[in-house]
Amino acid sequence: MQRSRDQFRTRTGTERVVFQPATHRALQRGIHQMTQAVRPTLGPHPRIVAIDRVLDERIPELLDDGGTIAKRIIQLPDRDADVGAMLARDCLWRVHDQVGDGTATTAVLLQSVYDQGVRYLAAGGNAMRLQTFLLEGMRVILDHLTESAVRVTGQEKLAQVAETVCHDPALAELLGEIFDIIGEFGRLEVRPGRGRELRREYVEGMYWDEGLLSRRLAMDKQQRRTEFEDAAILISDFEIDDPRQLYPALEVALRADVGSLIIVARELSDQAIAFLLTNRDPEKFQTAAVKAPGWDPESRATALEDLAVLTGGRVFTRAAGQTFDKIGPDDFGHARRIWADMKQFGIVGGRGDPHALREHIATLRRSFSHTENPAERERLRERIGKLMGGSATLWVGGATELEVERRVELAKRTATAMRGAISQGVVRGGGVALLGCRSALRRQLEQCTDADAYAAYRVLLRAVEEPSRTIIANAGFEPSAALARMGRNGSGGGFDVTTGSVVNMAKAGIYDAVLTQKSAVYAAVSTAAQALTVDVLIHRPGQPQRTPTRKPGRMKNL
Repeated sequence: MQRSRDQFRTRTGTERVVFQPATHRALQRGIHQMTQAVRPTLGPHPRIVAIDRVLDERIPELLDDGGTIAKRIIQLPDRDADVGAMLARDCLWRVHDQVGDGTATTAVLLQSVYDQGVRYLAAGGNAMRLQTFLLEGMRVILDHLTESAVRVTGQEKLAQVAETVCHDPALAELLGEIFDIIGEFGRLEVRPGRGRELRREYVEGMYWDEGLLSRRLAMDKQQRRTEFEDAAILISDFEIDDPRQLYPALEVALRADVGSLIIVARELSDQAIAFLLTNRDPEKFQTAAVKAPGWDPESRATALEDLAVLTGGRVFTRAAGQTFDKIGPDDFGHARRIWADMKQFGIVGGRGDPHALREHIATLRRSFSHTENPAERERLRERIGKLMGGSATLWVGGATELEVERRVELAKRTATAMRGAISQGVVRGGGVALLGCRSALRRQLEQCTDADAYAAYRVLLRAVEEPSRTIIANAGFEPSAALARMGRNGSGGGFDVTTGSVVNMAKAGIYDAVLTQKSAVYAAVSTAAQALTVDVLIHRPGQPQRTPTRKPGRMKNL
C-alpha cells in the first residue's frame, strides 16, 4: 500500500515538521534544481543561463558563472526543496567568494555524492558513519591533488591557466602578462573600457584610494595633481582645525632642509589649508596634504601602519593623545617620489628600513595563509600587494554594455583563480586531475573491512568522474565513450572538447588551479556529508519571504 505524505509530516500550532524519508527527498529536489541551473556552465563550451532582472526592466542577465547564477536564485516555491537549494547555494557562493572559480565543479560533485549517499542510506546504511568515511576519503583526494600540483611561472603558462577559466583568448593573454609582472599579491583593478578593445596600464610603486584634501593644493591646476621628488611625508590620522597644530612639524621640516612635504591627515580646515598655501615657497619648500586612507578606524590604522613601514616614518594618532609638539626629523617618512590627485595618492621608492619591510610583509603573508575569511584575505592581499609595489589596471571593452559588464566580471573571477594558481600551483585540467585521484581511492577501498567505509569510497570513486562527464556532455560528446578513449590513452590523457580528441593535458596547456579544485572538493563533500545527516526539517509559520517585491526572477538555459 502506498504511504501518504502526511505520514511523514506533522503540524503543530506553530511549526510544520518534516521527517524521513521525506526529508532526504526534499533536500534532493532542492540540490537537483540548483545543480541543474549551474551544470550547463561547466567547461570551455558552456551554455548560457538567462535570468530576469529583479530591480529594473533591462534585458535578462546572460550568465555562465555558476556562483552568480546560484546567488540570483533566492527561493524555491517548494519550501521543503528550498532547504536543499539554499544549502547548495551557500556552498557554491562560498567557493566563488574564496577562489573565484570552481562553482560548477562543486555543484556536480555535491549532487553526485548526495544522490549516491541517499541511495545507500535507503538500503540501510548508517548516516553518521558514512559521513565520517566520506570526510576521510575527501582528505585522500585533497592530499593527492596537493601532490599532483606543479608550479606555474611565465607569461605563456599563466595565460593558459587564465584561458582555462575565462575561455577568452584575448583576455587570457593580457591577464597572463599582467600576473607575470605583478605576481600573486599585486594590485589589479578591472574597469569598464570605452571601446571594444582590451588594454592595460601599469602603475609604478603603490597607491591608495584617497587624494588631495583640497583642489587648491594641486600644483598642476589643469591636471589637479601634485608630484614631489625626494619628498618627506608626515603620517597622522589627525583632524587639523587650527593651523597652529602644524607649526612644530613645519618648523622641524624647514630646519631639516626638507624641500617637499606631504601631510597625511584625516581632515584639514580651510584655515589650515590656507596656512599651507601661504607658506609655500617654490624655491625652498613645497607642501600638500592628502586624506588618510581607510574607510573606518581599523582599515585606516592598518593603512597608516603600512605607509609608515614603507617610508620609515612614524604614525601620529589621536587615540594615543599624540600631537606634533615633540616631533623630530626622524619622525618623517621619505620616498623617491610622491604623487597625488583628487582621487588617489601614491608612493614610489619608499625609503623605509628594508629589513623591517620584509618582516612586515612576512607577517602579513602568514596571516593571509592562516585566515579563512574571504573578506579578511582580500584585505591582507591588498596590503601585501601595496607593500610589494606591483599595480596594474585592466580596461575591458566590448561591443555592447552587456558584453562589457559580463567581461569585467569574468576578468575579476579569472584574476582570483589565477592568484590561487600562482600560490599553490596547477593540476591537469578538464577534470583529469580528479580522475587521477581514483588510484588513491581504490587503494583505500581495497583495505576497507567496514561496509560504511566501503560505500563511502565507492561514492567518491564515482563522484570524481562527474566533472569530466559534465564537461564532455556540455560540449556535445558522449561521456562514457570519451572516458573509455581516455583510459586507453594512459596516464595524463584527457579529452579536449575543443578538438574532440584525447590529448596530454599538460602538453596542451589545459590546467586548473589546484586551489580551485581542492576548494570544490572540500565544499562539495563536506556539505553533502552533512546534508546526509539531516533527518528533520522544521518550517516556522510566517517565515519572511526572500522573494523580491516586484517579481521573482525566471531562469532559462539558452
